[in-house]
Amino acid sequence: MKKNRVGLVLFVSCFMFVVGGCASNEIVKKDEPITPATKTTAQAKVEPGKMIKPSEQPGKPAPIKQSTVDSSVPSQNADKFNVALARIYFDFDSYNLSPEARSALQKNMEIIENSSATVVRIEGNCDERGSAEYNLALGEKRAKAAMQYLVTLGIPEKRLSVISYGKERPAVQGNDESAWSKNRRDEFVIQK
Repeated sequence: MKKNRVGLVLFVSCFMFVVGGCASNEIVKKDEPITPATKTTAQAKVEPGKMIKPSEQPGKPAPIKQSTVDSSVPSQNADKFNVALARIYFDFDSYNLSPEARSALQKNMEIIENSSATVVRIEGNCDERGSAEYNLALGEKRAKAAMQYLVTLGIPEKRLSVISYGKERPAVQGNDESAWSKNRRDEFVIQK
């Protein structure tokens, strides 16, 4: 009888250890965007005995509302903005922003900022070298690097999206560095 209890306790302990050890403690989920922390406003004073509505509780964020940004831009304006938005280029096997890329992003930020109704898709591209999977990942890193830089400049993240085309959409055909350097790029497209 005593053996059964010890065995049962041992079994339950092992089960709890396995289940507890398998729990995920991710602070930031892989697919969730990282949003910057915002400053909280001053705490509201509450009179004793007065009830507070849940939406008025101090320190509680307001409920998130659906975006009312109109992502449809008239075709003429979208084409004008697409022409004005500069491409940025990357070094081989890199997603670091060069000083020239940062300067171009600064100019793009001013254009995007002045047209508040626009939503911009950042398209990451690579040259033909490397596997399709590797280039898709690298193209995404390039697009996200540009997006993060634009966010730090003040463009709301909800107005930006990223996509990677890897090596599937070359800007220039060729098998030399002059062609490859034109294909390692991010393009900025107004979504209609």
